[in-house]
Amino acid sequence: MGRLVADPELRQTPNGVSVCSFRIAVDRNYSSRGGERQADFIDIVAWRQSAEFVSKYFNKGKMIIVEGSIQTRSYEDKNGNKRTAVEVVADNVQFGESKSASSSSQSYSAPAPTQAPPEPAVSYASGDVGDFSEMAADSDDLPF
Repeated sequence: MGRLVADPELRQTPNGVSVCSFRIAVDRNYSSRGGERQADFIDIVAWRQSAEFVSKYFNKGKMIIVEGSIQTRSYEDKNGNKRTAVEVVADNVQFGESKSASSSSQSYSAPAPTQAPPEPAVSYASGDVGDFSEMAADSDDLPF
């Protein structure tokens, strides 16, 4: 989960497949000695419908959740130097914040409920186990 550092770039392969490249900044769990937060910058590649989704709904600064796998590839740069790229190939992409959280000019408050909340389900704090029965620990009927 991180924030886009620039607008995503949508392209098409020669076969017409959508591919979107973008980079996110992911905060580390700790701060430096000076108290500054550190971040890692991760390159992401999304394909097909995921690429179109990212291109349509995300832009610089938006929080995004990405699930995928790490991929490495080698290439030659303009000067003929061999380089290695490490990127995440996105399998699943989701919004990382609500629309109201990302848009400070608009806010929405849900109306207060007009009826009482439902009664809680069964409480096991009293020790009542209802329809459950105890199984022997050495039973071969356990599913795991």
